[in-house]
Amino acid sequence: MKTPQKPGPRAGRIAEMLRVDHAGEYGAVAIYRGQRAVFDKLTHKAETAALLKEMEEGEHHHLSTFDALLADRKVRPTLLAPFWNAAGFGLGAATALMGEKAAMACTAAVEDVIEKHYAEQIGELETDEPALAETVREFRDDELEHKHTAETHGAQEAPGYNLLSSAIRFGCRAAIRIAEKV
Repeated sequence: MKTPQKPGPRAGRIAEMLRVDHAGEYGAVAIYRGQRAVFDKLTHKAETAALLKEMEEGEHHHLSTFDALLADRKVRPTLLAPFWNAAGFGLGAATALMGEKAAMACTAAVEDVIEKHYAEQIGELETDEPALAETVREFRDDELEHKHTAETHGAQEAPGYNLLSSAIRFGCRAAIRIAEKV
């Protein structure tokens, strides 16, 4: 998956994209770990735990791809990785403790923001970085699948769905802006 970095100002924007995408996938893995920390201990929630594990594995694939891209292009990851880890795990555990539907609401909200974020990046990348655009497109499709899975498993039936979803989407959008720079 080696794509050479282009010199000049565009390289700075690509570095921002890679940094934030890496941070987002790192946070997604942490969210699923937090949710699974709850559901893995509940034998009557084995189906939910298995579903979360499957989605987490997809996020691990995304994360390892961005790990490699950061290394290949000599882009530093976000300095806030320890915060994203704690915040993601905490969000995952908290929503899982609220119940299966709240955990699914969390997934749907996060994936909604990420899908839109990736779509914007694809538009920026298609001309100058077609291979990277294709990677982001593939990952966007995976995120859409996770969102659809969460919705079909009752995300919108979570207690306080609108408030919970809005708060999570707001936090994700803020995290994106911060991770681009820090």
